Amino acid sequence: QVHLVESGGGLVQAGASLTISCAASERTFRSSVMAWFRQAPGKEREFVASFSRFGGSKVYADSVRGRFTISRDNAKNTLSLLMNALKPDDTARYYCAAREAYTSAVASTGSYDYWGQGTQVTVSS
Repeated sequence: QVHLVESGGGLVQAGASLTISCAASERTFRSSVMAWFRQAPGKEREFVASFSRFGGSKVYADSVRGRFTISRDNAKNTLSLLMNALKPDDTARYYCAAREAYTSAVASTGSYDYWGQGTQVTVSS
């Protein structure tokens, strides 16, 4: 099964925290890299954060570094993103992605093999 299912999005006030999750099949969860991307209306999809299985390397986009934390729950085959100090600019649909490649840049949208349907995060001012 290659499907990824995101959940946890919602409407929150600026400054609030929110955790979104991505449930995956065991096989997909064992992909080399899993990541979060986001896309706002009228804008291109952008990289948010990634978690590499081997070595446990984590990478964050400059816009979220220090505020967001990516993590894995191996028992539940779940990838999560804890978002703190949310800003209106964080408003977007957040997508979970996975890939087998480990040499490509983690921020490259085209390098990922599987994508979920996304979960909407809206931050009001």
